[in-house]
Amino acid sequence: MKTPKIAKTRAELKAAIAEANPGSLGFVPTMGALHSGHGSLFKAAREENEVVVISVFVNELQFNDATDYANYPRQLEADVQLAAEAGVDIVFAPEAEEIYHAGLPLVRLNSGALGDMYEGASRPGHFDGMLAVVAKLLHLADPRQGQYRAYFGQKDAQQLALIRCMVADLDYPVQLRSVPIVRSEKGLALSSRNALLSEEEKEAALVLHRSIQLIAGRAARNEPLYVEDAIGMYQMAPLVELDYFVVVNPDTLQELAFNCQDTPFTGEGLILVAAKVGKVRLIDNQPI
Repeated sequence: MKTPKIAKTRAELKAAIAEANPGSLGFVPTMGALHSGHGSLFKAAREENEVVVISVFVNELQFNDATDYANYPRQLEADVQLAAEAGVDIVFAPEAEEIYHAGLPLVRLNSGALGDMYEGASRPGHFDGMLAVVAKLLHLADPRQGQYRAYFGQKDAQQLALIRCMVADLDYPVQLRSVPIVRSEKGLALSSRNALLSEEEKEAALVLHRSIQLIAGRAARNEPLYVEDAIGMYQMAPLVELDYFVVVNPDTLQELAFNCQDTPFTGEGLILVAAKVGKVRLIDNQPI
């Protein structure tokens, strides 16, 4: 197991990539507090590329709650260890001033109508901030030659849809790869925020997966979905406050007209759910 090179500045990152001179490079942007879900992204990148680069940067622009930003877990030493175990070659771990030269940027990307839905409605400005940093990081990790691929988890389905739009609209020379959700043995989608949950809250959070499985099972049998049954499960979970539970078009994320009606489910959809467990906001999803 080799220790990854640590780059703190743009110049150090560029130098490390140039020294590696890869014929193919896989890039995984993260906010740190790494877990085995991130490990699955690193593994996918390792299998396809000569060099794997990850970033560890807690992006202030993605937080509309200063307390949430301050409390977000930061553990660079442990993150580098997990990255080493996964075969990562370079860890880019910049300070905020290295990413945003003169404070927060004046010119930003607008996530549009897609960014105003669901997570965007609950966290105004979140997706504009996410696109701002992903746009920068994709530029900074670009090897300028050979194959260039970036890897994102499917758990953040709305984020992934917006990044796909940005890459297509702005003609980024990068191939996007999506990696399936990794779950605990009991079904909870792995998230850095899970570390903030008590054991009681982790048990309560399993309602997200159970409600998804209820609707996914009906969809697989081409039965009516009766989404209100899934929503009703949250009324019996006192530690959990549901934000939304919807079935949407997997490409546009527009809510499917029949998802609460008593007609048999056909075609394809995507279940999206968000809920607050104690003080921690969690999201999950599943294609159907």
